[in-house]
Amino acid sequence: MRPILSFLRYALLALAGASSCLPVLAQDTALSPQYAACMDKAGGVTLPMLECMGAEHGRQDRRLNAAFQALMFDLIPERKKQLQAAQRLWIQFRDANCSFYHDPDGGSLARVSANLCRLQMTSLRAQELVELRAAR
Repeated sequence: MRPILSFLRYALLALAGASSCLPVLAQDTALSPQYAACMDKAGGVTLPMLECMGAEHGRQDRRLNAAFQALMFDLIPERKKQLQAAQRLWIQFRDANCSFYHDPDGGSLARVSANLCRLQMTSLRAQELVELRAAR
């Protein structure tokens, strides 16, 4: 019985920590106001939170693709090849890294963590590409 209580205590602390950093993530990674409003409305309930993350990931993925295409437009052929290679490797890293968060023994918190990882990494990469283009 004691290991179950320890696990529950850990899970509650982790969920509280994850939910307390969500507004900070929205500011740090250029997440949309719609995402912040959706997460507020979700009230810490897993399924609505995952739906919010899914919708925001779609927005951030479109932002990432637009930033990638805009940067590609400005590059010479050799640099385009380098960016394509880097982007492919980045996608592999993001997917592998965030898949690790989805611990099969972690319950619904693991799904939230994995989705939050994917969302945050996608948003940060989009911002990185925007800044690379601006610096040219």
